Amino acid sequence: MDLNADLGESFGSWTMGDDASMFPLVTSANVACGFHAGDPVTMLDSCRAAFELDVTVGAHVGYRDLAGFGRRSLDMSFDELFGDVLYQLGALDGVAHAVGASVDYVKPHGALYNRLVHDAEQASAVVAAIQAYDPGLPILGLPGSQLLVQAKEAGHPVFVEAFVDRAYQADGTLVPRSQEGAVLHDVGSIVERAVRLATKGEVVAVDGTVVQVRPDSLCIHGDTPGAVEMATAVRAGLEAAGVELESFA
Repeated sequence: MDLNADLGESFGSWTMGDDASMFPLVTSANVACGFHAGDPVTMLDSCRAAFELDVTVGAHVGYRDLAGFGRRSLDMSFDELFGDVLYQLGALDGVAHAVGASVDYVKPHGALYNRLVHDAEQASAVVAAIQAYDPGLPILGLPGSQLLVQAKEAGHPVFVEAFVDRAYQADGTLVPRSQEGAVLHDVGSIVERAVRLATKGEVVAVDGTVVQVRPDSLCIHGDTPGAVEMATAVRAGLEAAGVELESFA
């Protein structure tokens, strides 16, 4: 099972999360590409840390929305979104190559991630951009999403992820962050959820429905308060349950 986290989301003198402590705990890092978060120096530091710790680098592409941290859905034309995704891929891949690393998968961020579950037009723009950059680049996303459906049709390797620290709805989508209880904080229950996802491929939704997920990767948000403690406990819990941790890519 892969364990991923959103990292490299600091910007200038503003710091987001404790990346130095998170990198040793994960097997894959979704690195911000400068549009929703991140900057060239942060990207460089993130790729260097990933390379040194043998952590796989993924391009965490998002809407061009620094002020909103990429959590505001934007209406964009096909060409606009195509260009923005292509730009972000090229930026992070260039930085990665400079330190001996490489971008080995793509995972959309925030509002773009959620919109690509249902928005076929935006999904087509994102997949087309990834296809144009690297036809064999793996894509990580929510099961059943338009992103993964179209990516698979285009010939990309697709991988499913689940979130150990987010609440689920009965249809398998995430509870919107605007709703109370959308982000989980109890470490014990989060570890139990992670082990259940890894060993049984299922998660319990807010209404009690058992949702089948069968993830290839589990995500822990690096910007959540107590993220390092949470990630440490999740990794220990998975290993104690006999789950071998390795990158899907």
